[in-house]
Amino acid sequence: MNDVNATGQTPPSPEFILSPAVSHPQARLVLASASPRRLALLQQVGIEPAALMPADIDETPQKYESPRVLAGRLAAEKAEAAYKIIRERPDLAGAFILSADTVVAVGRRILPKCELTDEAEQCLRLLSGRAHRVFTGVTLITPRGARRHKLVETRMRFKRLSSAELSAYLANGEWSGKAGGYAVQGLAGAFVSKLIGSYSNVVGLPLQETVALLAGEGFPVLAGWAHL
Repeated sequence: MNDVNATGQTPPSPEFILSPAVSHPQARLVLASASPRRLALLQQVGIEPAALMPADIDETPQKYESPRVLAGRLAAEKAEAAYKIIRERPDLAGAFILSADTVVAVGRRILPKCELTDEAEQCLRLLSGRAHRVFTGVTLITPRGARRHKLVETRMRFKRLSSAELSAYLANGEWSGKAGGYAVQGLAGAFVSKLIGSYSNVVGLPLQETVALLAGEGFPVLAGWAHL
């Protein structure tokens, strides 16, 4: 899950880089996502996007595509779609572009973003008492046009769900539009018996990795912290 630069080499980890070689004190960020959860997570760490630019792409998995490859590919395609639009927007010239895609999987089986009750019920019955993995691909396009990618994996296990819990959760509707048919930041948090890795990754954006990615490319992540 290391970043790779244009030369094919793995750069040093940016986690502790507080003064990058190229700084962008007036930098702006475009979030290529319609997810209110991703927006809220960025705001949690003091980042307010200058614009939201959801990408209209086909999210259908390709034949034999693994969950981790799908998450990375969709994140990259979302960023590229936003990049094409921004090239025609002088008001957003020089902005960083950030995108992400989250995939929930049991083994190699990719679970859908549920829109129907039957879909959500099938997902939750599958997840009940079982381990699964959540992958989020993150792509950053810098003002110089460089592409940076990160893939983060979180391992989870749900308790065995009772019929009453399943029925109540389905009736609530929280599952609608959620990968795997649940929202860990909501009622479904009561189902989690084990979580290894990034919690925010399951919500939709791995914060530590995303902040490191931005800081490593000169985005002033810490600029607004004193005023929060």
